[in-house]
Amino acid sequence: MENFVVSARKYRPDTFETVVGQPAITKTLKNAIKSGQLAHAYLFCGPRGVGKTTCARIFAKTINCQTLGDDTEACGNCESCQSFAENRSFTIHELDAASNNHVDDIRNLIDQVRIPPQVGKYSIYIIDEVHMLSQQAFNAFLKTLEEPPAHAIFVLATTEKHKIIPTILSRCQIFDFNRIKVGDMMNHLRQVADSEQVEAEEAALNIIAQKADGSMRDALSIFDQVVSFSGKTITYQTVVDNLNVLDYDYYFTLTEAFLAGNYRNALMIYNEILDKGFDSHNFINGLGGHFRNLLVSKDQETIALLELSGEIAEKYLEVSQNCLVDWLFKALSFINQSDIGFKQAKDPRLHVEICLLRISRIQDPRPKTEDRREEVRTKTEDRREEVRTKTEDLREEVRTKTEDLREEVSSKAEDLREEVSSKAEESKKEEGIKAGEKSVISGENGAANGLKKTTSVSDFLNKKKNGEDVGDDGKPKDEAVESGEPVECSPELIREKWTSFADDLKKDQPRLYNTLIAQLPDLNDDEVKVKLNNPLQAKALKSVHNELQGYLRKTCGNPDLTINYEIESTPAMEKKLYTQEEKYKHLLEKNPDLDTFRQTFKLDFE
Repeated sequence: MENFVVSARKYRPDTFETVVGQPAITKTLKNAIKSGQLAHAYLFCGPRGVGKTTCARIFAKTINCQTLGDDTEACGNCESCQSFAENRSFTIHELDAASNNHVDDIRNLIDQVRIPPQVGKYSIYIIDEVHMLSQQAFNAFLKTLEEPPAHAIFVLATTEKHKIIPTILSRCQIFDFNRIKVGDMMNHLRQVADSEQVEAEEAALNIIAQKADGSMRDALSIFDQVVSFSGKTITYQTVVDNLNVLDYDYYFTLTEAFLAGNYRNALMIYNEILDKGFDSHNFINGLGGHFRNLLVSKDQETIALLELSGEIAEKYLEVSQNCLVDWLFKALSFINQSDIGFKQAKDPRLHVEICLLRISRIQDPRPKTEDRREEVRTKTEDRREEVRTKTEDLREEVRTKTEDLREEVSSKAEDLREEVSSKAEESKKEEGIKAGEKSVISGENGAANGLKKTTSVSDFLNKKKNGEDVGDDGKPKDEAVESGEPVECSPELIREKWTSFADDLKKDQPRLYNTLIAQLPDLNDDEVKVKLNNPLQAKALKSVHNELQGYLRKTCGNPDLTINYEIESTPAMEKKLYTQEEKYKHLLEKNPDLDTFRQTFKLDFE
């Protein structure tokens, strides 16, 4: 029975040309070999299965090739190439740092570096998983790595670059290997399938490449596994069944349920997925990738990011046309939230179902757009017609009310003119009567005619007009003082009557009342003297001068009494100080040193 060699070893690249997915690195290494600009130390870092150790071996074999071709590829026929292919080369040394990570192992390596190569120009030392070296081993390796012999070249390989100490990194040329793209991986798998005479569908190879997650070694291992399961024919369904991968049909069916808002179908599909043994977290991650593919399929610029081919890619392009971008954004947001909170959820199934329900409730406005536009258009027309009708009715109503108002105003204006004219005639007649009466009263001396001015002229005329029989003092004759006994006029009597007159004004004119009470008069023969504090008080008393004088003459029995006002100059009449600055200036006039005090202590007026 022939020994089976796994595809990852059998189809391992042996030239730079056959390396998959690392064109920039292979080109750089070939140019360095061609120009003879070889560094003494290289560091190859990157994820697993991307060709780090493979490129290190090809690089080591190529620089020692005795008949290097024009394309800077090893010939494979010289002694150096043959010894390398048969694993008996003494110029290429491989060290696994995972199992040789002590200081003694590095010391042995340093002793070995001193020995020049027997065949070829260089001795190449490939140290795999170099990050596994201990701190002491790294320190022991530093000096040799920085200044090795001219024939020694070190190639370090690691998947965890961050674990290597900076002093090692600074002594190496660093090459970062990328994950291999799905397209490159599919092409290589197609070549392997053709070499193995295996018929494989494009969709099947695409699933294998995606499952490998950028690792060519993983892709070849999965390929071998699927071939063992399905034989020489690999189909999409056999790959899905063997790798326990969710079929794309599940995601497309879920999308249809989401777009229709049918949460029942979405929950039933998820239940079927769980019944088949699929993990809920893997399902939610797969759903996120599905919506991501729908989103990148919406635009011609991003469609290159769709790492699918064949019927599946066409299906994504078709379904994406039924999805709005905003709808996809919201769905991806809900899926992302579900993925983040999955580990903290106490009920993972309910957690995922809530995410499905939220996506089902996202409203897709596109099917209703035309109906909505027609509805808006109809409502707009109806509203316009309604506004037009109401506007005409309002205009007619305003027009009618305006005419009525004009007629009413015109009628009232005419009535008002007649009333004003009538009142004007009456006023003229009344003024004529008053003028005649005034001339009679003022034509002769009041004392000579026996008229005592105890009331105002206006009151006298009003009483006469009303038909009352009044005496010379303006009061009804039955109330007039007609006593024949003389009344003694004294200062006390004057003040008593003065106060009595003020009391009658207390209710209607409180300010005048206060002025009268505050300034009690003195009597000097027939002269009543009143001392006032300011002109305002004099002005207030002059408004009732005639009434007050007549009242005093009548009640005090002296028709010759006269009232004279004398304004005294008091401190209250001096200018009052209101502002802080005025007060300060006033104080400064009394004491000039106050300004020096203020400036010394930097004081203000406030």
